Amino acid sequence: MCKTTGDWFAGDYGPFCSRRCRLIDLGKWFNEEQKISEPLRPEHLEKYAGLPPGQQLDVPETD
Repeated sequence: MCKTTGDWFAGDYGPFCSRRCRLIDLGKWFNEEQKISEPLRPEHLEKYAGLPPGQQLDVPETD
């Protein structure tokens, strides 16, 4: 919500930087401002099939 960068999962509120940002995000889901527009299908996840399990998935992608 606040665009803070850093290790999102290191803090007490991961993946959020603070309790405030976590609650704002939750409120947006409750108000349906954020939603999954279509059901996930296996082909949506194919590009991630080769990734190893674990912490590597928690690192943001860089282009």
